Amino acid sequence: MMNEVSEPFQAGQSPTTAIGYVNRNRQRCDGHRGLAGNDHAQRAYALYCLDCGHTYGANGSDIFQRRCPNCQRGAPGIPY
Repeated sequence: MMNEVSEPFQAGQSPTTAIGYVNRNRQRCDGHRGLAGNDHAQRAYALYCLDCGHTYGANGSDIFQRRCPNCQRGAPGIPY
Protein backbone atom coordinates (compact mmCIF):
# COMPACT_ATOMS: atom_id res chain seq x y z
CA MET A 1 0.00 0.00 0.00
CA MET A 2 1.46 3.34 -1.03
CA ASN A 3 1.28 6.12 1.55
CA GLU A 4 3.90 8.54 0.25
CA VAL A 5 2.82 11.46 -1.87
CA SER A 6 4.82 12.26 -4.98
CA GLU A 7 4.49 15.08 -7.52
CA PRO A 8 3.37 15.63 -10.19
CA PHE A 9 0.05 13.93 -10.80
CA GLN A 10 0.25 10.68 -12.75
CA ALA A 11 -2.23 8.78 -14.91
CA GLY A 12 -3.48 5.33 -14.01
CA GLN A 13 -3.36 2.31 -16.31
CA SER A 14 -7.01 2.15 -17.41
CA PRO A 15 -8.92 4.48 -19.75
CA THR A 16 -11.00 5.86 -16.87
CA THR A 17 -7.91 6.77 -14.83
CA ALA A 18 -6.17 8.59 -17.69
CA ILE A 19 -5.52 12.29 -17.07
CA GLY A 20 -8.23 14.19 -18.93
CA TYR A 21 -10.84 11.39 -18.93
CA VAL A 22 -14.34 12.85 -18.44
CA ASN A 23 -17.11 10.58 -17.13
CA ARG A 24 -20.81 10.74 -17.95
CA ASN A 25 -21.38 13.16 -15.04
CA ARG A 26 -18.80 15.68 -16.33
CA GLN A 27 -16.13 14.80 -13.76
CA ARG A 28 -12.57 15.04 -15.15
CA CYS A 29 -9.75 12.84 -13.88
CA ASP A 30 -6.65 14.90 -13.04
CA GLY A 31 -4.50 11.92 -11.95
CA HIS A 32 -3.01 10.62 -8.70
CA ARG A 33 0.09 11.35 -6.62
CA GLY A 34 0.64 7.83 -5.31
CA LEU A 35 -1.58 8.16 -2.23
CA ALA A 36 -3.61 5.06 -1.35
CA GLY A 37 -7.39 5.32 -1.66
CA ASN A 38 -9.80 4.00 0.95
CA ASP A 39 -10.85 0.90 -1.03
CA HIS A 40 -8.84 -2.30 -1.52
CA ALA A 41 -5.79 -1.81 -3.80
CA GLN A 42 -6.94 1.62 -5.01
CA ARG A 43 -5.17 4.93 -5.45
CA ALA A 44 -6.79 8.27 -4.66
CA TYR A 45 -7.36 10.37 -7.79
CA ALA A 46 -8.14 14.07 -8.04
CA LEU A 47 -11.40 14.74 -9.87
CA TYR A 48 -12.52 18.12 -11.16
CA CYS A 49 -16.18 18.96 -11.75
CA LEU A 50 -16.65 20.67 -15.09
CA ASP A 51 -20.00 22.06 -13.92
CA CYS A 52 -19.01 23.88 -10.71
CA GLY A 53 -15.20 23.75 -10.56
CA HIS A 54 -15.02 21.69 -7.34
CA THR A 55 -11.97 19.41 -6.95
CA TYR A 56 -12.18 16.30 -4.75
CA GLY A 57 -10.64 12.84 -4.33
CA ALA A 58 -12.02 9.46 -5.38
CA ASN A 59 -10.84 5.87 -5.67
CA GLY A 60 -9.76 4.93 -9.19
CA SER A 61 -12.46 2.25 -9.36
CA ASP A 62 -15.18 4.88 -8.81
CA ILE A 63 -14.16 7.47 -11.42
CA PHE A 64 -16.46 6.23 -14.18
CA GLN A 65 -19.59 6.81 -12.09
CA ARG A 66 -18.67 9.59 -9.65
CA ARG A 67 -20.91 12.60 -9.09
CA CYS A 68 -19.67 15.87 -7.65
CA PRO A 69 -20.20 16.14 -3.87
CA ASN A 70 -20.67 19.89 -4.28
CA CYS A 71 -23.32 20.18 -7.00
CA GLN A 72 -24.55 16.66 -7.87
CA ARG A 73 -25.17 15.16 -4.40
CA GLY A 74 -22.25 12.74 -4.79
CA ALA A 75 -20.43 11.00 -1.96
CA PRO A 76 -17.89 13.09 -0.04
CA GLY A 77 -14.41 13.14 -1.52
CA ILE A 78 -11.36 11.41 -0.02
CA PRO A 79 -7.87 12.85 0.57
CA TYR A 80 -5.77 12.86 -2.57
